[in-house]
Amino acid sequence: MCGIAGLIGSGSRSDLERMTQSLRHRGPDDAGLWFSNNIGLGMRRLAIIDVETGQQPITSADGSRTVVFNGEIYNAPELRSELEAEGYRFKTDHSDTEVILPLFEKYGPSFAHKLRGMFAIAIWDSNSEQLILLRDRAGIKPLYFAEVTGGLVFGSEIKALLAHPGVSRDPDFTALHHYLSLKNIPAPRTAFRQIRQIRPGHMLTYSSEGTETKRWWKLDFSLSFDGNEHDAVREVRRLLEESVLFHMRSDVPFGAYLSGGVDSSSIVALMARQMDHPVKTFTLVYDDGFEHKDLDRLHAADVAKKYGTDHHEFTVRFKDVPDRIEEITLAFDEPFSGVISTFFLTELIAKHVKVCLSGDGADELFASYLAHRIAEPLALRAKQRNMNEVQFEEQENSLGEWADNTAHLDAILDRGDYASQRMAQYISDDDCNRSLYSDTMKSYIGDASTVGLIRGIDHEFRGHDATNRALHVDFESLLPDQVLPFVDRLSMAHSVEVRPPFLDHSLMELAASLPGGLKIKNGRVKHILKEAVRGLIPDDILDRPKEGFLMPVNHWVLNNLKSYVTDRLGADRLNRHGLFNTPAIGTLLDEHYSGTANHGNRVWNLLNLQLWWDAYIEPQ
Repeated sequence: MCGIAGLIGSGSRSDLERMTQSLRHRGPDDAGLWFSNNIGLGMRRLAIIDVETGQQPITSADGSRTVVFNGEIYNAPELRSELEAEGYRFKTDHSDTEVILPLFEKYGPSFAHKLRGMFAIAIWDSNSEQLILLRDRAGIKPLYFAEVTGGLVFGSEIKALLAHPGVSRDPDFTALHHYLSLKNIPAPRTAFRQIRQIRPGHMLTYSSEGTETKRWWKLDFSLSFDGNEHDAVREVRRLLEESVLFHMRSDVPFGAYLSGGVDSSSIVALMARQMDHPVKTFTLVYDDGFEHKDLDRLHAADVAKKYGTDHHEFTVRFKDVPDRIEEITLAFDEPFSGVISTFFLTELIAKHVKVCLSGDGADELFASYLAHRIAEPLALRAKQRNMNEVQFEEQENSLGEWADNTAHLDAILDRGDYASQRMAQYISDDDCNRSLYSDTMKSYIGDASTVGLIRGIDHEFRGHDATNRALHVDFESLLPDQVLPFVDRLSMAHSVEVRPPFLDHSLMELAASLPGGLKIKNGRVKHILKEAVRGLIPDDILDRPKEGFLMPVNHWVLNNLKSYVTDRLGADRLNRHGLFNTPAIGTLLDEHYSGTANHGNRVWNLLNLQLWWDAYIEPQ
């Protein structure tokens, strides 16, 4: 695990050193640089695998290729054995980085399909005079790039690119428009006009002829599983057990996040069965008396007791947020208003281990969010509206929990196509955002359309299953652009590597092939996963609603953080950039703090945008 950076055609060794040093938090254990003829690769290392001899960059024996790599290749031992059987001789003891170049030499760009893990890889190939950048299948590890005069620069985080003199801080206003609906910047855009992000499962090739980007892997939610429910349960359990074993490969101590929900509890249970000493587990709790959050703590404690883990709790308080929020903003480098709890919990984890397994990805594969729960009822309701009276009476009770709330379903359906319906489930839509803009901001974004962005993602879906359609959209947007970035940035801010076993590609491909009816069955979310782990964790956890690593932001924004919020979103600060209609923002805040409306998510969203602007565009 590390942070990587590099440049080609533009920049000096000192530029590369500065870019690499900006990523020290991602790899405090070591640094490495390779520089030749205005081409350079750099890395900061967090030593996890082959601690003694696993340094980077690594250059091939003939000197023609050099690689830097961020992540973990879990099947590296098997790949090394295959390559050794073919006569290849390795220099390191068991570095996973060292398998990359011989695989590239043997298979060319398709070598990525051989890798099982999470990775962002950069290879300079002097034979073809090409720089190859590629990102793992789900987008667990980040990778950014910017074309500059005479060349290209790249890095694990935006801050590495901003350390290069040829990269501008000019904002991408269209990206900011999307952020106000999605709570994150959607790839390939970033908050900076010149900087772009390589999307998950994509490979970028740079040469004197320019850049070319291709997708090398895509999860297909339209495939059909060949088996019954019993077969699916057995296969999910088998692949999850196998994935956890792979994700436990480490030369340093490791632990696990434990929220008290199904996902993290399953990971902890499977880890405990494979270890001869207690699993170190970590749970976030609050001292503010939030009922559901206290249940998280109690359920996590039950799992910890059942499996005899070495359990640790971290208590976060509302007063911690203002003190650390600007530090969190700097971890992201762009506006982000998703959950930030990982930052606080990982600060505790860093005192105990360098690696932590998590339950991330299960929701986006096995279905639990509102968009997933409402997908099939919306599809059924759309059919009902075209039925005659007799047909309708036959289907009247098929909506389950939504049978008494058809007005809500109708309101969503009346918005238009699927993308328009989906916008009702984000914190705002295009029109809502524009109502807050100044004329200047409206001129900057022109006809920018977030619904158009979602429509483009939806059009890639080739199936007919309503639940899988919703999962497809989230896997292509929410997971890589919001869920995984908050985990990566906020854990690496404390030099901790997070590994998500649910995002092993074999398990992802199986989950995508399962019908929506096995994922949400009779209103029960993640049904097939819960059946697969039955017996591993207590039944009361299997049957409880998901809470996860959330934070009570709405409560804090409404009460404890009011003065902080109103100061940061006051007219004086907003008028410095002139992007918003300040009276409109004032009305939004007045409605929220008077209790006439709940705008908590939008207020948090605007606050984080303003904090980013103050830190990166117009530092005070």
